[in-house]
Amino acid sequence: MKEERVERVDYSSANDDFPGFRTVRPDSQEEVSFQQSSAVRIWCNNQNVDFDPHWHTALEIIMPVENWYDAFFAEQKYRLTPGDILIIPSGEMHSLKAPETGIRFVFLFDVTAISKLRGFAGIQAALNEPLCVNKNTYPHIYDDVYHILLKMRNEYFNHNEFAELTIFSLLIDLFVKLGTNYLNDVDLFAASRPYKQKEYINKFNNVMDYIDSHYMEDFTLDETAASIGFSKYHFSRLFKQYTGFSFCSYICRRRIKAAEELLERPDLSITEIAMQSGFPSISTFNRVFRQQKNCSPSEYREKNRYRHVVS
Repeated sequence: MKEERVERVDYSSANDDFPGFRTVRPDSQEEVSFQQSSAVRIWCNNQNVDFDPHWHTALEIIMPVENWYDAFFAEQKYRLTPGDILIIPSGEMHSLKAPETGIRFVFLFDVTAISKLRGFAGIQAALNEPLCVNKNTYPHIYDDVYHILLKMRNEYFNHNEFAELTIFSLLIDLFVKLGTNYLNDVDLFAASRPYKQKEYINKFNNVMDYIDSHYMEDFTLDETAASIGFSKYHFSRLFKQYTGFSFCSYICRRRIKAAEELLERPDLSITEIAMQSGFPSISTFNRVFRQQKNCSPSEYREKNRYRHVVS
């Protein structure tokens, strides 16, 4: 792999706004102010600034280039060193610790538009927890992932024409590589014969797409299992293998994600959002939302009113 780090790009103002566009609220949600009409933010950070436990709706990728950088998730700690790539899914609580000196690139993406593409729901299985990508953990795709991020970085800082379109096309490529690697390298349905593994993967990809399109409707575990010819017990076991979540937990997470988007619309009441997100009652919606986001839907709406401000 070529040793390409920070050359051939002008970073003289790359961290002028750090950490001003990242604000952590008392309830641990971080607000990221993307530039007007943009859905990506990349900066070269060389400051000794730590972040207490927080979460945000943006997908974050951290890529150290000089010295270490620490990331903490519940009981898990990642000591990142140059060459490591940490992918943090949206909504994941984490904290960050910087050394006295060092440089790292930080990428933030609003993936709302991409998440609506058919097939993206299946890729979510590969992104249900933080991923530390390096030559040891992801040997088959590491070089590709690394150079995709370098291309994104260069497009962003060189202000190339159509830079954001190019960056998001590269991001889709990154997602596809992660998803394909997950299906190929993780022992999904390992107890089944190869032809059955492929059949199960296709069936569960279809289930994920169905959930993504019908999460607002009232459907049950039994009905979903029967739709692909499984008993609910067999389906539940395979679904947990495929996604890392129980069926009910996954449905709740998908509905909360939909509610987050709807809460940005001031024309909808909280009750209307609960119903459109698939929750049977406002009390259930409030309870589940607070459990996952550590704030009420009303508080979330108020904090995010100015999330896409010019900075």
